[in-house]
Order: sequence, then C-alpha cells, then structure tokens
Amino acid sequence: MNGQQTAGSDPYFPDNGDPRYRVHRYELAVEYRPGPNRLAGTARIGAIAGRAPLTEFHLNLAGFRLGRVLVDGRVPHYTHRGGRLRIRPAKPLHAGAAFTVEVHWSGNPRPVRSPWGGIGWEELTDGALVASQPVGAPSWYPCNDRPADKAAYQISVNTPSAYTVVAGGRLLTRTTKASTTTWVYEQPAPTSSYLVGLAIGTYQMVLLGDPGLGGVPQTAHVPPHLLSRFSRDFARQPAMMRLFEDLFGPYPFGEYTVVIADEELDVPVEAQGLSLFGTNHVDGVRGSERLVAHELAHQWFGNSVTIADWRHIWLNEGLAKYAEWLWSEHSGGRSAHTLAAAAHRLLASKPQDLRLADPGRKLMFDDRLYERGGLAVHAVRCTLGDAAFFPMLRDWAAVHRHGVVTTAAFTGHVARHAAHPVDELLAAWLFEPALPAFPAAPPAPAAPAAPAPPRKGKR
Repeated sequence: MNGQQTAGSDPYFPDNGDPRYRVHRYELAVEYRPGPNRLAGTARIGAIAGRAPLTEFHLNLAGFRLGRVLVDGRVPHYTHRGGRLRIRPAKPLHAGAAFTVEVHWSGNPRPVRSPWGGIGWEELTDGALVASQPVGAPSWYPCNDRPADKAAYQISVNTPSAYTVVAGGRLLTRTTKASTTTWVYEQPAPTSSYLVGLAIGTYQMVLLGDPGLGGVPQTAHVPPHLLSRFSRDFARQPAMMRLFEDLFGPYPFGEYTVVIADEELDVPVEAQGLSLFGTNHVDGVRGSERLVAHELAHQWFGNSVTIADWRHIWLNEGLAKYAEWLWSEHSGGRSAHTLAAAAHRLLASKPQDLRLADPGRKLMFDDRLYERGGLAVHAVRCTLGDAAFFPMLRDWAAVHRHGVVTTAAFTGHVARHAAHPVDELLAAWLFEPALPAFPAAPPAPAAPAAPAPPRKGKR
C-alpha cells in the first residue's frame, strides 16, 4: 500500500496495521542478551480473515533478519521492506477462516523512527525498555499494528539471570537453567500492540497495598537505590485504585504493575496492566503524583476502552487528565473546577488551531490536547451534574470494557445520560478549534460510591 490509505486503515498511520484480518492471540518467545543488544524471537500468531478472501496480508516488523515464515505450516511468498512483512499464502485464505502465522526473526532491536523521535524498544545502560505508543511495537515483534486489533498475549523472555523481566499480565513461570532465566507472562485480556510493555533490568519487587484485603494485586519493580523515595511517591496509589474503582467501575485487568526504569524518561508510559516511569518521576516528595494517577486511569480509558484509530486519542488523554483532577479533588488538593479553570486560562493564551476530535498527526501529542480533553470532560460534568456524570463514566467503562470506541460513540453515550440536548456543547468542545467559554457552574464535589465489601479469592 506504500502509504496509501485503505478502507479501515488508520488515517494517521496508513502503513501500520492491516484491517483485512484480525489477530486473536500472539505467542512470543524471545531471547535477549543485553550486552550486545541482541534479540532473537519466534512469534506464533493466531488470526482470522475478514469478510473477503485473503490472498495476501501484512504484518509490521522493523528491519530484522528473517528466518522461517510459515502460514498454516506452509511456506508462503513474502517480502520484507520498509517495516512491512508482506505475506502471500500458498493458497488464498477463505473469508472468515482461522489461520496461523509463524515468524522467526533476529537482530539488534532499536527504536522506530517517528515524528516524536525513537519509540518502541530502547536499550538502556543496563537492560531494556519498551514504550510503543503509538507505532513502536514493530521495533521488537511482528504484529498487526493498529489499536483496534486487540488480542491475547503470551510472552516468554529468556535473558541472563541477573536481570528481572516485567511484562503486563500474570507471571506464569520463571525457570532458571545455567546462567539464564526464562520468564513467561500471560495477558488474556484483549490488548493493542502499542500497549504490550516490557522492561528488563535489575529491580527489587515491592508490594503495594495489602493483597490480603481482596483488592487489586499491585506490585512495583524498583531500582534498589530508589526504594526510599519510591515508598513515599507511590504510597497513595492503592488509595487511587480504590477511588477510581468507585468512580469508573471495577479495575479491568487481573493485576497492576509499576516499573521504575533506572534512567530518566521524558514522560511515563502506560501499557496493558503496566505503567513505566523514569528516575525523574521519583523525587521523594510526590512531585509526580498526578502522573501516577494519569497512568493508572489509562487502564480504564485507553487500555480497556481503546480507540478505533488515532484520530480519537483525546478519549484516552482527556479522560486520564480529568482523572488527575478528580484525584486532586478527592485527596485534599485543588478541586477539579479550580484545575479546569487554570487549564482554560492557559489554553486561552495559546493558538486556537486544535480540533480535539481529529487533531491530525502533528498535534496528537500536543500538550493542549491533554488540557482541552480534560476541559471537555469537565464541561460535560458541569452540564450533566454529578448525579448523571459519574454513572455516565461508569457505564462508558462497563459497556465498552475490552472494546473499541470512537468519538461518535462517546457523544452518543453522553447524550443518552443527559436531561437536555448536548449536541451544541459537544460540537463546540470537540469539533471547533476556537476555545469555548469556561463552564460557569462548578459542580459540587461528588462523594465516591460506598466501597464494596472486600473481595476474596481470585479476581
């Protein structure tokens, strides 16, 4: 396709992802040697053809050396250029047919080049880190790299035993043989390729909260020299989890893990059931606590409820930004209305050229999108009132749990919870570049719903 958009492809990244089929499961087995930064892997990908016969399809994969490629056990014709592995099966696949792709690859992983610098696999001073938003996943494994194509994952990583491997999901096994250890993680929840996180380093594991109380299992992997700072900076994360479960509904995954990389990161990065922070986010005085809340909120908004394509990124970032303000409001800080007013004053001084619901690739990570996204959510809250707003948010997370959404789905959802028409309000905030007036009536702070009795047994 060479950059030409096809039906169902992402308008911002037409070379990434193939809408002609969908993946339901990835089984990845990789070996990584940190010293030479050497990666060798095997992927077994279970997929289903779309509504038309599939004479060819493609996966995204960076410039590794390929070994064997098979489709249903047979050797296909394939080419690998420009980050695309084009595959033509020996026999066309029938519409709706299940099929399996096997790919073997090896080489030196490196970040994928993007307008925002290198993204994906990053070699650290001692270890590695994967932060793939939006199109960095092909930097280390072959995938159908589009957010709407969500699949289950099993990830096996073999690396020297001095290192800890952390991935999103449940650790199934950890097996040591000679000087290497193999870590196997299972993530059964549907996961977008950009949300497959991985960290390899020398960490100490920390438990957050009291798992005996039946809440969400929360762990952290922290460089030993940062433990004392971390213990203060993340001390309130269990309280955040309880608040967000009250406001947004049950946590959508089986566990939540935080990794502190032993290097500075420009920004923290969310992955499925996992968030990645840098040393600069651990200062011992809770200086980055709003970011702790932001990344946790993404587990509901972005990870479980996932955008169909990158035009709708405000749904991820606006709701996570608003979660920051809700945490502040409920934890003794400034109210959401006060924080929204400050954001409005800031945006009023900036250029008025951002169309929130379709910002274009150039502006999709602009700071203004985050702030205006939070403001749009606040405007909805002021219009609906808390008695309707918080049930609306809980229903949004519940109805679309592990699903895929668009801006149109959100506006329709809000309208169903509104006592009066909200079309003009939503059009002004989401589709017009000019900044609307700040909502005049501050909502009364909402008390969270009464916490549920402690859960027992497996979540």
